[in-house]
Amino acid sequence: MTVKIYGMQKTTLVDYPGRVATTLFTGGCNFRCPYCHNGDLIVGLNDIKPYTKDDIFDHLRKRRNVLDGVVISGGEPTLNRDLPDFIRQIKLLGYKVKLDTNGTNPDMLRSLVKDRFVDYVAMDIKQCRTKYADIVHADEFDLDAIAESVEILKASKKVDYEFRTTVCQELHETKDMTAIGMWLSGAKAYYLQPYKESPDVLHPGFHAPDDKTMQEFVQILSAFLNKVEIRG
Repeated sequence: MTVKIYGMQKTTLVDYPGRVATTLFTGGCNFRCPYCHNGDLIVGLNDIKPYTKDDIFDHLRKRRNVLDGVVISGGEPTLNRDLPDFIRQIKLLGYKVKLDTNGTNPDMLRSLVKDRFVDYVAMDIKQCRTKYADIVHADEFDLDAIAESVEILKASKKVDYEFRTTVCQELHETKDMTAIGMWLSGAKAYYLQPYKESPDVLHPGFHAPDDKTMQEFVQILSAFLNKVEIRG
């Protein structure tokens, strides 16, 4: 198995809307978002032993009477060129598959959507387009690729999807929400996730906006999007 899985949450009721799922975490990412809560999967892979193929698929076979979904998260799963084949093997067991992605590989995303390898896609939106680079701290960064992934999902009638943003008091402000709303205008669903400190955050010390600010953000975005909610 060439897709390496470095983390597994065997049962989750929250990662895949409406389904009882297992979440699988790939390692490595092409972004270095400072508030990333999976920092160990980005910079600490040498200290983590990946799961074997038998570990993963034995679990999925045994739990088919309980689980009905599998979430593939990361890290950034689409960095793995063999991800489609890995998903195909999961689908053969009868599972619905949700993909979490940063949208930097629109070619793979388009193929997964077209071939119905994924049933649900959650794509992170880090910031408005003019400030994207300030968040991702990437050596190579193609905003056009991310914009293309946005359009792939907005145009798809084959898979369900959502956009989502982790909101930090220090990184996001009112005008950013207006710009994001204009960019994602007409999208099916957009979730704001207040920042939460955790032991594996890449650069600790950020804060969530207060409840009033979060509600103001929802109001701004609701002028452009069909469904805007706070999650978490």
